[in-house]
Amino acid sequence: MKSKGLIMVVVFAALLMIVASWSAGARHYEPSWQNVADYNQLAMELPGAGALLSSFKDTAYPWLRIDLLFKAFIIAAFGFAFMVFLKQARKDPDSVFIRRIPGIDAIEEAVGRSTEMGRPVLYYTGTQEFQNIQTIASLLILGKVSEMVADYDTEMKTVNYQPITMVAAEEMVREGFAKAGRMDAHKPENVMFISSEQFACAAGINGIILRDKPACNIYLGGFFAESLILAETGYLTGAIQIAGTAEKAQLPFFIAACDYTLIGEELYAVSAYMAREPGLLGMLKATDFVKAGVVVFMILAATLTGLSASGYEWAEAINPVNLL
Repeated sequence: MKSKGLIMVVVFAALLMIVASWSAGARHYEPSWQNVADYNQLAMELPGAGALLSSFKDTAYPWLRIDLLFKAFIIAAFGFAFMVFLKQARKDPDSVFIRRIPGIDAIEEAVGRSTEMGRPVLYYTGTQEFQNIQTIASLLILGKVSEMVADYDTEMKTVNYQPITMVAAEEMVREGFAKAGRMDAHKPENVMFISSEQFACAAGINGIILRDKPACNIYLGGFFAESLILAETGYLTGAIQIAGTAEKAQLPFFIAACDYTLIGEELYAVSAYMAREPGLLGMLKATDFVKAGVVVFMILAATLTGLSASGYEWAEAINPVNLL
């Protein structure tokens, strides 16, 4: 089985390289370097490019995009890493190491505080459509938070921006209570659809915050201008607030008004950490693997470029920048 799996990985990587480097067809694609002016310009601007391109100028494979081979290698490396980590995660999800982010501990602390104060937990899945990756990550985290809330015997109110998101959220909450063995404590009416209008939804959530005064507000998903409105209202009620989004423009507001903030890809990392789904774990680890490779490539290219500028011809010859 191991040899069969290895063969499948190699074949998959090879197919990725072929597809990524395949041209639109010799009849529809003319490489810009075949034009004499473009070729000479590229040869002058990029050290080593002239020798590299001239070696492929009269290639017998007009269907192969040589200029895309480096990108094909990146895709193949990602595919290979994903399949390796996916296999490891399927065998033993706990063996895949993911750094525990402080925001996870903050969620447990906030739910515990809500239990002590006898006040509910408010969870908002974000102002994005259901198919948005941030909403999906938020729903995965919601399942684990629901299980935690059920263990603590605390009430949780889940608010949603779209009806279809509400349906998925209700199922995640139900599953969380079922895993905790507390189906009798599950209240479907606590999973609510507010409005598909941005500020109408924000106003409805603010009303819930001011009336019920939750001890913990959790905002995870995609957000827009309503982020500061929600965070300020929660701050006024004295609630512990935990937010997370990949929207760069909204992060400063959450950081300023919330107690803990998941920044960018930390939202996806937390969803993989808490859900322990093999696909999520494999994708997360494969992405980190490729990022590490890119960092090594940049360091190596910068070092060799510096040596080349100092007159070391061998550094220019092996500089990986020539492959870009």
